Amino acid sequence: MANLRELTDYLDKELKIAEIPDYPGAMNGLQIENEGDVSKVAVAVDASLPVFEKAMAEGADLLLVHHGMFWHGAQPVTGALYQKLKSAFEGGMALYSAHIPLDVHPQWGNNIQLATKLGMHECEPFFDWKGIKLGLSQELNLGRDALQAQLAEVVGGPVHICPGGKDRVGKVGIITGGAGSEVAAMAECGIQTFITGEGPHWSYPLAEELGINVLYAGHYATETFGVRALAAELERKFGLTGVFIDHPSGL
Repeated sequence: MANLRELTDYLDKELKIAEIPDYPGAMNGLQIENEGDVSKVAVAVDASLPVFEKAMAEGADLLLVHHGMFWHGAQPVTGALYQKLKSAFEGGMALYSAHIPLDVHPQWGNNIQLATKLGMHECEPFFDWKGIKLGLSQELNLGRDALQAQLAEVVGGPVHICPGGKDRVGKVGIITGGAGSEVAAMAECGIQTFITGEGPHWSYPLAEELGINVLYAGHYATETFGVRALAAELERKFGLTGVFIDHPSGL
């Protein structure tokens, strides 16, 4: 068993919660507290009502997510929001969220976890965003179709491809999640093949015109790695029991 404040202080420090910029709705850090004790941590991508219900059924004292509760800003405490808060308060379950800080973490981050699973062991941070480097890049001597197949195996699902560039992938950039709207910026950075989760429709024809490959591997599918890595770290450091709550969106 561990103390909640000890856990959150550790996560705040290691994830640099106070230093790394994010969108206003992220509200990174502790979003719901409990009475102070944690023996089982559940991790998930989204703080949705079904995830809350599954975490409560698992007996979790702490739910750690990538996308927190407040993306939509201030809202009435009714409906699903009320149900989530009610279940957390009654069940003694705390909630902690880490968005961009978890994407970019050099050890537990979604980017590095995905890159490592793809055999990219010499990555360099790239793409300036609000004073930080948001992605990772590396030259790969690999065919486009081979990379698509490898990526599909890693994320455990289909990978949609825009074959706008060369058959050899060249300089590969990774930004997990919903970074598909950055295809023009990727081209400017010299990225020849861009791996992300999802993007708007117009990102496909734009990538064709810019002459780069884009592999859309799923927003959810590319962002399960960070929370899983965090669960393993909390198990190792604090002796907690960790469980991954899988609730895919298919997007």
